Amino acid sequence: MMRRLAFLLRPSWLALAAVVLGFAYLCFTVLAPWQLGKNTTTSRANSQLEHALTAEPVPVTTLLPHQDSSAPDDQWRPVTATGHYLATAQVLVRLRVIDGVPAVEVLTPFAVDDGPTVLVNRGYVRTDDGGARLPEIPPPPDAQVTITARLRDSQGTVAGKNPFTENGFRQVYSISTEQVAQVTGVPLTGPYLQLVDDQPGGLGVIALPRRDNGPFLSYGIQWIAFGILAPIGLGYFAFSELRARRAERAEAQDHAGEDGSGEPAPPKTVEQKLADRYGRRR
Repeated sequence: MMRRLAFLLRPSWLALAAVVLGFAYLCFTVLAPWQLGKNTTTSRANSQLEHALTAEPVPVTTLLPHQDSSAPDDQWRPVTATGHYLATAQVLVRLRVIDGVPAVEVLTPFAVDDGPTVLVNRGYVRTDDGGARLPEIPPPPDAQVTITARLRDSQGTVAGKNPFTENGFRQVYSISTEQVAQVTGVPLTGPYLQLVDDQPGGLGVIALPRRDNGPFLSYGIQWIAFGILAPIGLGYFAFSELRARRAERAEAQDHAGEDGSGEPAPPKTVEQKLADRYGRRR
């Protein structure tokens, strides 16, 4: 039996086996977990958004009592805060698109009475000349105000896109509270607040995202299926090759019996083998 399977030790078969097994390994350890992880993240975000839509606002100090507080399980939760804006520490977020139109989002730190300082996304302002020229941005109120907003997780920074100052405006490319704190010199909590409609200091309201799980679960299952089918396919081709070799040996023995010499027929050439398997040219 081992002699019959010796062809599997040829370099071509060993290379094919290495590729197939490597692909299956990647399917199970990298590709499927990648898609299933994205599905878990999306499902969690959708669940938080659904809960937040029916939740009543709570004071922001309930969720963020200290300057270094975080609330990863309360994304989109409505909160209220009383305090005042720090207008001199305002920052713009570039390269935003709202309804297909270039815009900037306006970030202003907000000092909560008897609480931490949080970053507030006041909303968006559409830009002129395709985003090349910044419009006039209304300042926030100077007096003490009470705002209602939704709690948001800080975003990551954009690689290769550093903060800069242009025309008197400090500008960034993402809403990273850590980066904004470094730019402004104002300590901020980890999460930030996104104003809802009709709030003091509010600008264009940023719409809530749609709840959509996306195709990640089906993609993850597909990668698992590919990881299972790849070794099965390799086994099928190996079995087909073994069966073809058995048929060739049986045919050679039949020819030897017909010759009456009792000696095995000479081995077939590669061209003869291919012709027997796939037919001869006409």
